[in-house]
Amino acid sequence: MPRRMLFLSILSLATLAVSAGAYGALAGGAPKMGPASTISRQAFHGYYDGHKDTYLNTDVSDRAEAKAMHINYAPGLKAVPLKSAPEIYLVQGKAAAGQLAVFGSQPGEASYSPIWKETILTWKASATPALITSDTQIDKLEKKGKLAERATSIRLNCPIIKVGTGS
Repeated sequence: MPRRMLFLSILSLATLAVSAGAYGALAGGAPKMGPASTISRQAFHGYYDGHKDTYLNTDVSDRAEAKAMHINYAPGLKAVPLKSAPEIYLVQGKAAAGQLAVFGSQPGEASYSPIWKETILTWKASATPALITSDTQIDKLEKKGKLAERATSIRLNCPIIKVGTGS
């Protein structure tokens, strides 16, 4: 009997130790990525619903664009379904002064993802470019026949790092 009690006591202590270790790992927060450091990296501004957000441009699924943008070519981005990626609108050709990228979503919205499907906008020859600051405005300009939209199969990894930054 004492031997059995000793065995059960050791088993109980071992179970308690394993449980405490597991709890400690969970209570310790997020997985560790290593020591943090600071780097200097180029950031961009883009419009969303009339305000400016700050974003990074790190990777693209198109080799030629990667070279032109001086960012990483990431062929694995092609596996991201286009339907799951919100749109990033880029104006090509003539544009209004101060034109930036226009986002179809931002952090905090159910549709937000840092992976974007690239959509190219071009002004019609007869149109005078205006500053575009929202996807709703894009829809209105298209309906008026002033702006053309061209979908692409290119995906960009452009996480928005600050919402509503102003200038």
